[in-house]
Amino acid sequence: MNLVVRINGRAIGQHHPCFVVAEAGVNHNGDLRLAKQLVAAAAATGADAVKFQTFKAENVVSAGAPKAAYQLDTTDRSESQIEMLRGLELGAGDFAELMADCEAHGIVFLSTPHDAQSIEVLEDLGVPAYKVGSGDVTNLPLLRKIASKGKPVLLSTGMCTLGDVEAALAAIREQGNESVVLLHCVSNYPAAIEDSNLRVLRTLRTAFQVPTGYSDHTAGDEAALAAVALGACAIEKHFTLDRTMPGPDHLASAEPAELERLVARIRAVESALGDGIKRPTADEMRNRSAVRKSVVANEAIRAGTAIRPTMLAIKRPGTGLPPDTIDRIVGKTARVDIERDAQIEWRMLDG
Repeated sequence: MNLVVRINGRAIGQHHPCFVVAEAGVNHNGDLRLAKQLVAAAAATGADAVKFQTFKAENVVSAGAPKAAYQLDTTDRSESQIEMLRGLELGAGDFAELMADCEAHGIVFLSTPHDAQSIEVLEDLGVPAYKVGSGDVTNLPLLRKIASKGKPVLLSTGMCTLGDVEAALAAIREQGNESVVLLHCVSNYPAAIEDSNLRVLRTLRTAFQVPTGYSDHTAGDEAALAAVALGACAIEKHFTLDRTMPGPDHLASAEPAELERLVARIRAVESALGDGIKRPTADEMRNRSAVRKSVVANEAIRAGTAIRPTMLAIKRPGTGLPPDTIDRIVGKTARVDIERDAQIEWRMLDG
C-alpha cells in the first residue's frame, strides 16, 4: 500500500494539496517556440506541472493506422495518423530546452513516452516521473520498461475495465515500483460530463490502495472540481494557448485564463474540505453567543414564587443558562424579584 507518491519532493495523496498538471501534450503543433510559450503560460496559471508527449511517429503507429474519430473532426481527413503525428514531434534537444524552461519557471516538467526509445530520451533528461496515457494501459512491455526506471508513474485509465487496471498495476509492481498514481479518465475529446462517472475515483482507491486522481477531458471545470471534492489528489487538464488553433487536441483544451481559474477554484475547494474534525471555527465562536439562546423569565416573577414552566422562555442571546437547563430550573423558588426577559441565573434561585 502506498497512499503518498512524491514527485520532485511534492507529496501527492490524500490530505496533500491537489497536484495540477497542465497537459500541453502536442498543442505546440511541433513548434518549439510555441512549446516554450506553453511552459510559461502553464506556470503563470499556478499549475504544478506541465506535461508534453514524447514519441517517434514510426514507433507508435503503422502506416495504415486510421485516425480516431475526434482527430478526423479536428484535422485534415485526407491526412493519415502517422502523417499527423510526424508534424507533432519534438526532438530530444527540444525536450532538454523545455525541461530547462520548466526549471526556470518553477514548474515540474513531465512527458508521456509512447515508445521504448522515448523512455530513454526522457530518462537521459532526468525526468522526475512518467505519465502513461490511456492508450498504453494494456501495453505491458512498455509499462514494465517505464516501471523499471524506479520513477513515480501516473497512469491514466481511460477505456479500461477494473481488470485492465489490475493487470497494468501488476506489471508495474513486478518491477518493484510501488509509486503509482491512478488517474480516472474518459478517453473522448471532449468528453460528455454525464460520462464522467466520478464515483470511480473511490472504486480505484479502495480496490488498489494507491493515490487516485482525474484526467479531465470535459469542456468545463465542474467535473474536475467535483473530483477534488471526492478526494482526487491530482487533476490533469488539456491546455492550449488558443482553442481555435489547428491540431487534434486544441478544441478540447482549456485556455490560460480558464486553467488559471480552474487552479484557483481547486484551491478553494481544497480549503473548503478541511480536516474532517467537527468543531466550531473561531468565527463561529464569535457568533455563538449572539445566535444561541438562554433561559429567560417569560413574565415578572416575584421573590418566593415557585417556578412553573409557563414562567420561562428561551430567547437570544446565548450568554446565560442554556436551554437544556430548563427542567432543572422548574420547581425551584425565586430568591429575588426577576424582571420579564431577564436571563435566569442560579444565584436567583433556591431549592
